[in-house]
Amino acid sequence: MAVKINGFIEGTQPEELMKLLLSLASNWGDVFDVNKLKVFHLSGAMTNVVYRITWPKSTTDNDERTVLVRIYGEGSDVFFDRKEEIRTFESISTHKHGPRLLAQFPEGRVEEFIHAKTLSASDLRDSEISALIAAKMREFHNLNMPGSKKALLWPRLRKWLIKARSLCSQEHAKEFQLDILENEIDMLEMELSKSHQEVAFCHNDLQYGNIMIDDKTKTITLIDYEYASYNPVAYDLANHFCEWAANYHTDTPHILDYTMYPDLEDRRQFVQSYLSSAGNQPCDDEVEQLIDDIEKYTLANHIFWGLWGIISGHITHIDFDYIEYARQRFSQYWLRKPQLLKGKMGISQINDLVDMESTKEKSNGVAVHST
Repeated sequence: MAVKINGFIEGTQPEELMKLLLSLASNWGDVFDVNKLKVFHLSGAMTNVVYRITWPKSTTDNDERTVLVRIYGEGSDVFFDRKEEIRTFESISTHKHGPRLLAQFPEGRVEEFIHAKTLSASDLRDSEISALIAAKMREFHNLNMPGSKKALLWPRLRKWLIKARSLCSQEHAKEFQLDILENEIDMLEMELSKSHQEVAFCHNDLQYGNIMIDDKTKTITLIDYEYASYNPVAYDLANHFCEWAANYHTDTPHILDYTMYPDLEDRRQFVQSYLSSAGNQPCDDEVEQLIDDIEKYTLANHIFWGLWGIISGHITHIDFDYIEYARQRFSQYWLRKPQLLKGKMGISQINDLVDMESTKEKSNGVAVHST
């Protein structure tokens, strides 16, 4: 049965995309027969709709050509600049990472199809695979990419907060405490932005579906760079650890299980593999410091994807309970904040305390100046 997604019918293609596929096939010397196209919807994507498209190269043998077609999700431009994403995609490709960009059309693009296995949720907990992911992340972070090398995390959070407030009902705005969230972001930026932290080019969305492995060569490939930017590497690692709680291929893909979050030993092994992948053995203090930084950056990560969930719930029609997903991320934020930032208060709380003390002192005839 045909399924209508984003105005396209699964099993048929828009005219411009068909022209692109015909042009690609002709350049490769293929005999292109529209009637022999095979179209497979790939599940698990939550921002775009992704298809694997295959056709026979000729009429005389069974050799096939396969490409990946990505249809941009409705309203997804609010999260990132598509032109910037394409520049990032092409630049990463020139560094021999990920698939090649084959063609573009207004609603999406055609990419090289990587003949490797996409990881499953359980693969993240395989110690051998986890070490390979750590080494690949270090390699990715070492890429020298064009553009600004300042961390995008904090301005992006503030931008998304403004958008979430504009879309939210008063009920949801109150539930998610959007009125005080800007203060929380300010507090996190002050608390987490330390001089010792490394800022590098980060993937920022390293869930298992964006990691592929060649079982023969044990080669890891990272794909899908919509959210990639310069950021603290501890944030990127925190994002990956948070994704251990997710399984997007169940009947309830929005439900997160934080009992699956990597324990201290798993995190230590991952960080050890990450830091030692370049051939240098890190000291224990370096490993422990990065582990501590990562844990604190999970808080920023919960706000990031919580806001993403709120916005997506209002602009996206993919079958995924974005609001419930956001609810879980914010719940984790408020649960973990006291544990990870002991004694730390948000700016609003600090201001309230200053006001209380000022009022108290003035009532005793003492003038107080706050800086």
